[in-house]
Amino acid sequence: MRSVAAVYFDRFNHREIELNSPVPSNLELIVVIPSHNEPDLLESLHSLKEAFVPIGVSVEVITVINHGVNTDSDIVKQNETTVVQANRFSLENSCESITFNTIEVFDMPPKKAGVGLARKIGMDEALNRFSKINKDGIIVCFDADSLCESNYFEAIISHFKKHPKTPGCSIHFEHPLEGNCHTFEEYNAIMLYELHLRYYKNAQQYTGLPFVFHTIGSSMAVRAAAYAKQGGMNKRKAGEDFYFLNKIIQLGNFTELNTTTVIPSPRVSDRVPFGTGKAVGEIVSSNQVGVQTYNFRIFTELKAFVYEVLISDKNLNASKLCGLINQFIEEKELRLKIDEIAKNANSDKAFITRFFKVFDAFWIMKYVHFSRDNFHKQVSVLEASNELLLELGVINQPLKTELEALIKLRILDKNRVLK
Repeated sequence: MRSVAAVYFDRFNHREIELNSPVPSNLELIVVIPSHNEPDLLESLHSLKEAFVPIGVSVEVITVINHGVNTDSDIVKQNETTVVQANRFSLENSCESITFNTIEVFDMPPKKAGVGLARKIGMDEALNRFSKINKDGIIVCFDADSLCESNYFEAIISHFKKHPKTPGCSIHFEHPLEGNCHTFEEYNAIMLYELHLRYYKNAQQYTGLPFVFHTIGSSMAVRAAAYAKQGGMNKRKAGEDFYFLNKIIQLGNFTELNTTTVIPSPRVSDRVPFGTGKAVGEIVSSNQVGVQTYNFRIFTELKAFVYEVLISDKNLNASKLCGLINQFIEEKELRLKIDEIAKNANSDKAFITRFFKVFDAFWIMKYVHFSRDNFHKQVSVLEASNELLLELGVINQPLKTELEALIKLRILDKNRVLK
């Protein structure tokens, strides 16, 4: 582990190490939380404090409180207050089984300031701490407005022991759909947005694509060695979780952890240019009672495409693929890549593996948008979810509400068994 970390730190730019406290030999897991203008961070820390830590191991929480230079004075003031609160919380709550640490980063360059860089700083420090005890520990991403179930640590540690070959996992999440902390409009908006997320993920799984998982920043975990070998976290201001996990997933043996649940916030947020908080805000501000999503026909065509790839193997003739996919491959210059993969693959299995590393989650999203913009117009998320659930045999007649559809898809995700 030390040599892997050394290579990583030699290749990639990173900040000087921030934490000087000794690393316990039984450290198994480190949670990293980016915090920017977060008045409710302590609720998240309390939730982690209440989670059971298995006997004989210890865990740590690293909160990276951050902002860029020239940041609005109100945000600077909030971050300074949060630092004081977080440090006090650490003094009062750290113990042998769980330690809370705070890293202040108040000098981010404007072009890079954001959640990606904040996660990277914290995850790099987690890697450094594991390298000190030569252990391939678990690095977990969480958010400063999220909560977790009481078996959170126990479930994650158990999952990685049960799956020794997994480089990482996506952790089950469920947004709160009711309560007194947010408005009715916000709860309704997050219900619609989560339904869209689950529909999109399950529609991709329906096609037979091999690398389909939720990529939510507050609910993912990786082994330290995998983090280092894949170049660590990126510095994107949004979508950092999608691009990061896409690299980890392609290592193979990626898993889903469904025995515990992360509870992200349904709040409106402008901290990132796109994502959950932004989407909730747009739904609320436009007074939408429903949302549009990708037409299910896009995925039935993708399913036929995936089948054609699997049965053709190295003999795949890209020119004979269905019209829209063929047009997409031509416009995006994928044809030459496909021919190159077939030429260099020494077996059908190698071709399939390499093919889907090119036609990955990033390219799938590009194709879905290409199809939406050129052929299949968007439909209501309830209509699309009903089509998917009917096709999967989960229901035998259309559901009447988005909430019913969301519950069905939550159950489908929670009970999914990976092959």
